[in-house]
Amino acid sequence: MEIGPIWRALMRNKTAYVLIALQIAVTMAIMVNAVAIIQERNRLMARPSGVDELNIFHLESVSFAVDFDRAAAIAEDLEAIRAMPGVVDAVASNTVPLRNGGWSSSVATDPGEDVDGTGVAIYFTDDHGLDTYGLNLIAGENFAPTDIGWYGLSSTRWPSSGIISREAAATLFPDTPVPEIVGKTIYINSNDDIRIVGIVERLQAAWKSWDGVERSMLVPAFLEGSGTRYVIRTEPGYRDELMPQVEQKLAEINDGRIIRDMMTMDETRARAYHEDAAMIKLLVFIVSLLTAITALGIVGLASFSVARRTRQIGTRRALGASRPAILRYFMLENFMVSSVGIVAGGVLAVAMNIWLVQTFELTPIAWYIIPVAMIALWLVGQAAVFGPARRASMVPPAVATRSV
Repeated sequence: MEIGPIWRALMRNKTAYVLIALQIAVTMAIMVNAVAIIQERNRLMARPSGVDELNIFHLESVSFAVDFDRAAAIAEDLEAIRAMPGVVDAVASNTVPLRNGGWSSSVATDPGEDVDGTGVAIYFTDDHGLDTYGLNLIAGENFAPTDIGWYGLSSTRWPSSGIISREAAATLFPDTPVPEIVGKTIYINSNDDIRIVGIVERLQAAWKSWDGVERSMLVPAFLEGSGTRYVIRTEPGYRDELMPQVEQKLAEINDGRIIRDMMTMDETRARAYHEDAAMIKLLVFIVSLLTAITALGIVGLASFSVARRTRQIGTRRALGASRPAILRYFMLENFMVSSVGIVAGGVLAVAMNIWLVQTFELTPIAWYIIPVAMIALWLVGQAAVFGPARRASMVPPAVATRSV
C-alpha cells in the first residue's frame, strides 16, 4: 500500500482529518501531564513515615476536672495502658506523623539570633518514644528515664538532649558521617543548646506538604497543657481490638475528662492525603473521558469516510482489490492521521510540562511516559477504526454498478 496516494487523498479533504489530529494532540498532551502528576502524587503518598503505621493508634485525653493533676494522670494512664495484653508500648506525645497539627522550631549549629536555622518538627516524648513509634535508631542511644522533664509556656529553656532524623542530621551536618554527629550540639531559640544523643532512620513531620517533612527531632519532655495525646503501639493484629478497650480503661481511671479524636495511623494517612487521592481519581476520569471521546471521534470520521466513499470502494473491489487490502487502506489512513496528532501532542506535552514545572514546581515528566502514551494512542486509534474499516472491506463489488 502506497503512503503517497493516501496522503494526497487526505489533503483533498483535510479539514475533518486536521480536527481529529488536533483532538489527538490535545488528548496526548493532557494524558502525558496527567500521568506525570498521578505518578508524583502516588510517590508522595507512598513515602514511609518512619513509624509502625499498621499497629499504631492515637487519641487525645482532655481533662475538665478542677483538681486535675496532669503529671499523676499521665503516669497512671501510661502504666495502665502499657500493662494491657497486646500493647507493645505507649507514650504521651504532642502529635504523630501526617496529623496536620504539631510543633516545629528552627535549630542551628551555632548560637546567636543572626544565624540561619533549619526547621524541624518537634516530638515531645519520653524514653518509651522510640519503641512506641517503632523508630529505627541508627546511631547513638535512647533517652534515659532521668532525662524526662516538662516543657510549656512557662519554661525558661528547652530540654538539653534530642534525637533527630537522618534527614535533619544530613541538613545540619552535610559533610559529617552519621555516627560522628552523635554528641554534637545544636541550638534552638538562638541560645538553648541541645546535645544530639541519637539519630533515627526516618520520622516524618505532621505536615505532609512541608518542605521539611523528613526533618524531625524528639525531645525528652511532657508538654504542659490541658490535653494529652496518647500514642499506642500494639502487637500485630491487636490494634482494632484494643482501641475500644483503651478508651474504656481511660474512662474508668478518670471520668473527669473527654476522650476524642481516636484513630489509627492508617486513618491519619488517609486524611492527610485525601486531596491527593481525589485529584488522582479526577485525573484518571479526565484522561479516560478524553481517550473515549477521541476514540468516538475516530469512529465517527472513519464511518463517515466509508459511507462517502462506498462506490469508490466498490470500484476498487471490482478492479480486484481484496478485502484485506481495503481494510489495510483505512487502517493505514488512520495511522497516518493519528501519527500527525501524536507527534504534535508530544511536542505540546513537553511544552505544557515545562510550564507546569516552572509555575507549580512539579517534577518533570519521566522520559518513558511520552513513548508509552504514543503507543497507547496509536492502539486506541487502530482499535477505533477497525470496525468502520472492516465494514468498508465488506462492501461488495456490485456497488460500483449502482446508479447515484
